Amino acid sequence: MDALGGRLAGFGLRPDVITATGWVVGVGACVAFATRLWTLALALWLANRAFDGLDGPIARAVGATDRGGFFDIVADFSIYGGFVVAVAIAVPQARLACVVLLLAYYVSGTAFLALSSLLERRGQRPDDGVRSLRFVGGLAEGGETVITYVLFCLLPGHAATIAWVFAAMVAITAFQRITLGARLLGVASRPTQDDGSTASPDVS
Repeated sequence: MDALGGRLAGFGLRPDVITATGWVVGVGACVAFATRLWTLALALWLANRAFDGLDGPIARAVGATDRGGFFDIVADFSIYGGFVVAVAIAVPQARLACVVLLLAYYVSGTAFLALSSLLERRGQRPDDGVRSLRFVGGLAEGGETVITYVLFCLLPGHAATIAWVFAAMVAITAFQRITLGARLLGVASRPTQDDGSTASPDVS
């Protein structure tokens, strides 16, 4: 992806255009699933993920911006949630599981974004040094989400079971992030003294 992103950046392609295009394709995937066009939904979902994998490398090639990172995470979260809504529309028996999955998403996403923001305020940059946000790992991440939505498209008759299993995985991820946040934020931050030096943290 980095090599391809570098080549596309050389042609003048902008990361915001890739993000926006991927979002439109993702909306198409949601609509296709909601109307029970399973194969089309699968193709558009995989295309959405391909676009999502490209905007980061292109951004790094041309110069990443906070605005780009902001739009990228909003695009991702809206498609993740929108696809679950599409499943609930297309498969009525999966609606309760989808509601629980959306709740798990909400809690996990809140923990992720809040912890990322607070760690940034403490001066802790993202782990890999290139992302706009500090990514806090867990059981259910991007790869697991891709696989789960592929299973929705391939096995729509089992959508309820798939949603229940993934909701449990996301709930575990939320617990992991909350536990990590409680541990990291329980350590006193390093306050800056008036002379610009940094005082030692009191962790007793």
